[in-house]
Amino acid sequence: MSLIVAGRFTAFAAAESAARQLFAQGFLEEDVSLFFVNPRGQHAHAAADSLHAVPHTLRPAAHPGRGAIVGAVAGAVIGVAICAPLSISFIATVTAAGVGAYVGAMLGGLVEARMRTVPSHGAATQHTAHHETRDSGVLVAVHVSPDNQALAAQVLDAAGSLAVERASGHWQQGRWADFDPTVPPVPLTEFTHRQA
Repeated sequence: MSLIVAGRFTAFAAAESAARQLFAQGFLEEDVSLFFVNPRGQHAHAAADSLHAVPHTLRPAAHPGRGAIVGAVAGAVIGVAICAPLSISFIATVTAAGVGAYVGAMLGGLVEARMRTVPSHGAATQHTAHHETRDSGVLVAVHVSPDNQALAAQVLDAAGSLAVERASGHWQQGRWADFDPTVPPVPLTEFTHRQA
């Protein structure tokens, strides 16, 4: 596990300026990483997704493919209806009917699939509470040692970081490889004094 100090900024320009200040203090490029943290509930992480999942039940279809069949028929009729007054060839009319049937089948299938997934009646009582505490913003993460962690925190604070945190994690190929946005940050309280 590596020791990591990170500061949160509201804009990439401020984060990049902080990174330049870290480099000026002797930190190496492979020890500094910038990345954006999405707002709460918008993380593409399995743990985050499970926090906000609303339970659903899947109703079996009364007739498999009924939406696609209805959509195909409706699309074919609309295709023929559009071509009929235009006095175009029979082949063009059949082609228009085929395209209409295809598009109608796709839309009908999508509508049917959407209608089959409905919230369960107990969803309101089963909904998982929102427990994420990490604010969004641009995070400047610094791979540090016990000797230079205080310097990294001071540089981030002086650069205008809204909050400075510490973490243990895997630092690989110049980035915080196992960063999890759903894990609450551990603030360095002496450097967390600004309001977002």
